[in-house]
Amino acid sequence: MRTSHVRAADLPERWLLFDASKEPVGRMASKIAVHLMGKDRPEYTPSELCGAHVVVINAEQAVFTGKKEEQKSYPFYSGYPGGLNEIDLPTMRERRPADVVTLAVRRMLPKNRLGRQMLARLKVYAGEEHPHTAQKPEAVN
Repeated sequence: MRTSHVRAADLPERWLLFDASKEPVGRMASKIAVHLMGKDRPEYTPSELCGAHVVVINAEQAVFTGKKEEQKSYPFYSGYPGGLNEIDLPTMRERRPADVVTLAVRRMLPKNRLGRQMLARLKVYAGEEHPHTAQKPEAVN
């Protein structure tokens, strides 16, 4: 008996819609990562890009639990010696609200070429509007 290997080209493309204002960012990000990897499907193949395209709306209204609103920070490195900096969550929401969700999902994906391709299928928008209505994304609760 042989194991079947599913090719990504043989699978239909799926589009999913998440609302960031409905549940905490961490829980939503883990669900999004599962859908991007394709682990929610029986045809899951670790070496193929068989996940869905994910659209996230209302990223500026993302929900956090506990004291994360005051304590969470996002470190980044400028590339120069001693160039480690941090941005706190309120500043990040003000400057780049979509990156709050993107960074949470990115850290849950594989750290390789396939993970970067999966992240390219994630579309995050700060408001309610998005340009992917033609793909008819189905809402995920």
